[in-house]
Amino acid sequence: MKIAVLSGKGGTGKTLVSVNLASVIANSVYLDCDVEEPNGRLFFKPEHPIEEDVNVLIPIVDQERCDGCRACVEFCRFNALAIIKGKVKVYEEICHSCGGCTLVCPQGAIREIPKSIGRIERGVSHGVDVRTGILNVGNESGVPIIKKLLESVDDDQRNVIIDCPPGSSCVVMESIKSADVCVLVAEPTIFGAHNLAMVYELACVFEKPVFAVLNKTLAGENPSKTFCIEKNIEIAIDIPFDEELGRVNSNAGIIVEVDENHRELFMDLYDRIQKGVGHEAATHS
Repeated sequence: MKIAVLSGKGGTGKTLVSVNLASVIANSVYLDCDVEEPNGRLFFKPEHPIEEDVNVLIPIVDQERCDGCRACVEFCRFNALAIIKGKVKVYEEICHSCGGCTLVCPQGAIREIPKSIGRIERGVSHGVDVRTGILNVGNESGVPIIKKLLESVDDDQRNVIIDCPPGSSCVVMESIKSADVCVLVAEPTIFGAHNLAMVYELACVFEKPVFAVLNKTLAGENPSKTFCIEKNIEIAIDIPFDEELGRVNSNAGIIVEVDENHRELFMDLYDRIQKGVGHEAATHS
């Protein structure tokens, strides 16, 4: 089962949930798809991780062969090519590596060369297979890295925890496409409810079963809980505001390894997801 953990913004506890959930599941795989700010590795601290570059293909123009016909410029829907003083200029930062410009050039003046946009680190820690995507500074899109991360998991590998980027952009969509279920993490505030609604709508677009985890809960009004009730979203667990949890988490500790109550809480989360997804599958069979 592939479990995607989402939140509408950073700081809600998405990585807290992802790391601790992976830690209570036997033989789990943790994928950190938050490639712009991957911090799951700070908790797991895998020793001697193996690194693998992630490359994309970028066009390069032979200006001697190019006659400035503009065929490539007119083809590119991302405006990654322009004619400047009769010469084709490539804007690598916005190129989507589709390769179309190489096909439409009548002079055969365009070829592609690999460009590194980041890397994947892979190691084992705390019994968890930890795989981290890291986007190089200055690159625009982490989608190719996320694709490679997801492709690195064999189809027969179960219990994959996908720590998604925050928000609802293209990188989040890429992260949840192959997931069996989405876990939505939210704070107990008006803004938390707004961001919860955003990722809930995204999960609905992809027709994914959803569960909610309400983090930092306190006595009194909880707009995120109200939203879940209105939308009939199952609240898998509440994580009460707890100073000790905050201290352990802020020091990159894994709470389920030092506190039995939290371990039982996250095991209950996994059990609820399993039962809920099983019920969903039976309902649609």
